[in-house]
Parts: sequence; C-alpha cells; structure tokens
Amino acid sequence: MSYVIEDYYAIVDSGRLRDAVALLAEEVDFAMVLPTGVKRDRGRSAMFAYLDGRPPVNRKHVLSRVAAAGDLQFAHGAVTENDTVTTGYFVAAMHLDAAGLVDRYQVTFNADFALVPRSANEGEQR
Repeated sequence: MSYVIEDYYAIVDSGRLRDAVALLAEEVDFAMVLPTGVKRDRGRSAMFAYLDGRPPVNRKHVLSRVAAAGDLQFAHGAVTENDTVTTGYFVAAMHLDAAGLVDRYQVTFNADFALVPRSANEGEQR
C-alpha cells in the first residue's frame, strides 16, 4: 500500500515540484518547524514558492517509518544530501480531505535528533 505522504516526498525529491503540489488541496494550510523558525502559510502556490525557493542541492527524504490512521498520515525519516551526508531528521503529518488531497501539513526538522535511534534507521526504507 502506498501512502500520499510517501508519494509526496518521492515526487519532491525527483524535482517535479508542480507534480508534488498537485497532491495538495488548493488552500492547504502548512507549518514547517525548522531550526531557523516556523514557516506557516496557506495555499498550493505558497507551498510551491517555498519548495522552489530552497537552495538547489541533491536532497532526499529517506523514510524510515510511515503510518496512517483514518485521514491522517505520518512519516519519520532522515534528510540526506548527495546520498551520503545526513543533514537531519524529520517528522511529518498530513491530513487528507474527502478527495484525498492534503489540506493540512506539518513537518518538524532537527539536525541532531532522530525520533527513532539512528541504528534502527540505517538501511530501513519503511
């Protein structure tokens, strides 16, 4: 079974940002809790602007855990650059509307703290 949250990160990592935001509701509410502060905004176009404005690097979201409970989906994983350097860890949650689009999205990122201890994450994709 594939989850929207898995598809979203795979598409973002492929660089197809327009396809990624197509998984979001037009008026998606989102919050990104980052070491530099909280980025909170609304709308598919605002999410695209955020994603498109990030520095160009070979970034990947390596999911180690995914789960779903009804209309909520969750993921935990590492963010890597150049397939070698782990820059940090994230926990994300998405709420899906009746059409299956993401209408609320929250993610936290921390450079040091992995929710699942690092040794349990290594080599695991799901």
